[in-house]
Amino acid sequence: MSGAGANDSQFANSGTEPRGGTVDAAEIARFNAMAADWWDPTGKFRPLHKFNPVRLGYIKQQVSARFARDDRSPDAFKGLKFLDIGCGGGLLCEPMARLGADVTGADASSTNIGIASVHAEQSGLAIDYRATTAEALADSGEQYDVVLNMEVVEHVADVPLYLDACARLVKPGGLMFVATINRTLKAYALAIVGAEYVLGWLPKGTHTYEKLVRPEEIEGPLVAAGLTPIERCGVSFNPLADEWRQSRDLDVNYMMLFGRDHA
Repeated sequence: MSGAGANDSQFANSGTEPRGGTVDAAEIARFNAMAADWWDPTGKFRPLHKFNPVRLGYIKQQVSARFARDDRSPDAFKGLKFLDIGCGGGLLCEPMARLGADVTGADASSTNIGIASVHAEQSGLAIDYRATTAEALADSGEQYDVVLNMEVVEHVADVPLYLDACARLVKPGGLMFVATINRTLKAYALAIVGAEYVLGWLPKGTHTYEKLVRPEEIEGPLVAAGLTPIERCGVSFNPLADEWRQSRDLDVNYMMLFGRDHA
């Protein structure tokens, strides 16, 4: 989304952040500085709050279809294990938990994790928040029915390594959602120049053009890691309705869906 691409990144002032591998220390520091604003719908993460309905709708639709659930049910995800990698303040974790999912939220920023944990407790939700990385989770052998990888890949240090680790976290029969910003001139104009410098939707420097990721750069590593592409979906902002909607235009914001076949 040309302005909603701040990664869902974590708020305990332990000062001990995971290092190495795919972690980009500069990106973590940038999001730590904004972390207090996670749950302010008019603050620095306002674009994510605006973007949440379209991605929540897409996740609910696809997960319900995959696991034969009634998407109108208030506990449609009961019994499913979800991982939100790069979960930030928990903007996706909490809706998933309310739908009955067993949710783990992971982020390389302990600052964001603290904020997410406090908010979940205040909301009466049991969410397993961890200050950790995709590689650490994968190396420990953990797997999930659904892995949410939303607005994160454009902030990591090594995209193929990160995606390989994320793929290992998907159970046989499971799904992975990836959302990010395409590396196109249109995305540069809208997501960086427009959203950060003209409209001020995000702090300047939130995104770096060279770190934006094209769909084929996501699909290649995930297919190599054993996942199957299911769908690509663009996301565009409708200024008249003041809302984000699914679209066929993948030039700026887009979501991709992958699955792992049953063993």
